[in-house]
Amino acid sequence: MKRFYKRKFWLMVLPSIVLFLLIIIVPFIEGVIYSFTEWRGSYFVGGEHWWNALVGLKNYTSIFKSKDFLQSLGYTAIYAVLAVIAQNVVSLLLALMIKKLTKGKGLFRTVLFLPYVLGMLAMGYVWRFIFENVFSQTLFGTDGVVHVEVLNNMLQNQWKALLAYAIVGVWQVAGYYLIIYLNGLNNISEDIYEAARIDGATGWTSFRKITLPLLMPSFTIVLFMSLANSFKMLDLNVSLTEGNFGTTMISYMILKTVRESSPPAYGEAQAQAVIFFVIIAVISIAQVMITKRKEIES
Repeated sequence: MKRFYKRKFWLMVLPSIVLFLLIIIVPFIEGVIYSFTEWRGSYFVGGEHWWNALVGLKNYTSIFKSKDFLQSLGYTAIYAVLAVIAQNVVSLLLALMIKKLTKGKGLFRTVLFLPYVLGMLAMGYVWRFIFENVFSQTLFGTDGVVHVEVLNNMLQNQWKALLAYAIVGVWQVAGYYLIIYLNGLNNISEDIYEAARIDGATGWTSFRKITLPLLMPSFTIVLFMSLANSFKMLDLNVSLTEGNFGTTMISYMILKTVRESSPPAYGEAQAQAVIFFVIIAVISIAQVMITKRKEIES
């Protein structure tokens, strides 16, 4: 059987390779090429083919001169930092709590995982209703049960909206990330904790010296996913604020570049997408390299 798989390996993986090339690689290369052209979506300015519409680095220079793009880039970066910290802290705490349970672990995992399988564009509108009506009018508004200014009209302020995005983001992914952390916690032998207790280690010391170092493989996975997903966030940006009040993030900025230009500037939007890809790739690769090094050290 092993000999059969060795002989037929490339034949068996060929369909997947062809699909990957056609669906991922070829469109990506086309997108990079089109970012150097004056592409309008259905035609090229200046000729029938893409080489007739080449404009060099014009799209890229105009992007870095755009205050809107730079503002959305900075806003996205701030949200990514906030979201990554919040999502990892909450999911790790939930994983630690569930690990201590003796009954009902499966029920809690299922309930907490459910938001992850829901469509976040639709759920974003549900949360928009919650923030605008329940939070701002019933609970935390001026005439609410308890007036809390930071939770009042959250979607009408650039910085309050960051908190709203973070709340919904944590609600969505915490149940998924906690399963990854819980799996990592279950792989840590109880004998190690027992030896630490015999040596007089406190719970906090065991957490710092044993749990965190041995959870580095889980941290690598969750940090990578949370970082990439936070930068790519689009559905909540559309459903919660529609990019108003200075809350436009990069993904929505690319969409708005096409929508709000006439004729549609697909070439410039594609250049924004290329820059976006490079930023995410560099940050993600750096994060994986750093956390992988920590795995080896631990």
